[in-house]
Amino acid sequence: MDRARQMLASGRSVTDVCFAVGYPFGNWFSLDPTEELLKSESDIKGGPSKFRWSGRSVTLSKLSSLRPIQCCPEGVAMNMKRVPAYLMMGILAAFLHPLRASAQEDLDSAKTSAQAPSKRNGQQDFDFELGTWKIHLRRLQHPLSGSHSWIEFDGISVTRKVWDGRAQIEEFETDGQTGHIEGLTLRLYNPETQQWSLYWANSKVGTMGGPPNVGEFKNGVGEFFCQDTFNGRVILIRYQWSRVTPNSAHFEQSFSDDGGKIWEVNWITDQTRVDKASE
Repeated sequence: MDRARQMLASGRSVTDVCFAVGYPFGNWFSLDPTEELLKSESDIKGGPSKFRWSGRSVTLSKLSSLRPIQCCPEGVAMNMKRVPAYLMMGILAAFLHPLRASAQEDLDSAKTSAQAPSKRNGQQDFDFELGTWKIHLRRLQHPLSGSHSWIEFDGISVTRKVWDGRAQIEEFETDGQTGHIEGLTLRLYNPETQQWSLYWANSKVGTMGGPPNVGEFKNGVGEFFCQDTFNGRVILIRYQWSRVTPNSAHFEQSFSDDGGKIWEVNWITDQTRVDKASE
C-alpha cells in the first residue's frame, strides 16, 4: 500500500503502479475522483483498493474474474458505469472523429477523381484525311491588300499515315488559271501536348514554308496558329478545318496583321472523297 501510494504521489502513472505490484494493466481499470482512501495493500491483490494523493482519489480494480469484452481491457465495461456522461461523450467523439475525417477524405477524393477531366487523345483527329480527295481551291490573289480577286483551281490530294498514325503526309496538286500548284503538308502529332504541328512546303521553293501551325480539334473544328512574316510584315496565320464528314471536309487559311482582331480568309478548299473503286 505504501509503495503504491508513494509511486502515485511522485507522479508515476497507474500503469507503472500496476506493473510494480505484479498485475498487468489489462486487468485493471482506474477511474473514480470521489471515493475515499480504502484499506491496505492486501486489497490490491484481492479486490478494489483506492489511493488518495494530491487531493484526488484513484480506484484500482482487479477484474480478472469478470468476462472481458472485445477491443477493451478486461473489466472496462463493468467500470464504465462510473464514467460521467460528459466524459463518455468526449471519449466517443475522440473515437469517431478520425473515422469521420477518413470517410470525408475518401468522399472528397472520389469527387475530385470524378470531376477531373480526362486527358484527350487527339491522335486520330486527322484520320478523316487518309485516302484520295478531289480538291476545289479558291485563292485570294493579293492577301492583305484590300483585293477581292479570287482564283480557282481543281486537283487531287492524297494523304497517307506514317509512324503508325502519329504523323501524316499529304501530297497536293492543282491546276488553275494562273498555273500549277504542287505542295506537300507534313502533320506531326505531339502526345505530350495532344496537339498537331502542320508544315507546308511548295515544290517551287523546296523548303518548309516557315514555322508550323500548331493546334487541335475542339467540338469538331480544328484551329492551328503560328506567327510568320508576309511582305515584310509580322502576321498571324490561322488554319481552320470544319464541316468534316467521312466523305467531305472544308479548309480555310486566314491572315491577321492586327494581332488576331480581324482575320482575312485567303485560301479555301472544299474536298470530296474519291471512291476506292475509281482510284
